[in-house]
Amino acid sequence: MVALPNSIDTAALYTVHWRYIWCVVSEDETPKIPLLFYRSTRGTEPVREWLKELERDDRLAIGMDLLRVQYRWPVGMPLCRPMKDGLWEVRSNLPSKTIARVLICFHRGALIALHGFVKKTQKTPDEDLKLARKRMKEVEDGK
Repeated sequence: MVALPNSIDTAALYTVHWRYIWCVVSEDETPKIPLLFYRSTRGTEPVREWLKELERDDRLAIGMDLLRVQYRWPVGMPLCRPMKDGLWEVRSNLPSKTIARVLICFHRGALIALHGFVKKTQKTPDEDLKLARKRMKEVEDGK
């Protein structure tokens, strides 16, 4: 057990089951950028649904990476990679020894999670990029 100093706000302490991650952020110093999930015209949120299908530990790891992006935007490698034309990928190495990607964009002061998938090849599949770009266009067009 690790004793916390009195100056740490326990509300800002986040844990992942296999390792402790200390995340102490003062709201006065670093603003948190809102993260929204893309919502289809039918009202579904595909990224949120995809996350719910994953193992709990994998969800937590992706959630921590998304949280880091919210507090540190704009973020570079190795956490976040630009995919051209305003599309970014958040890169997560999961406890299940797989690799996940969440494709996001920045729109009107918020990060939008457009598409998520478990990566099976070294190159990001074109169909995943096309889907994310289609959803990004819908967001930008206000559909």
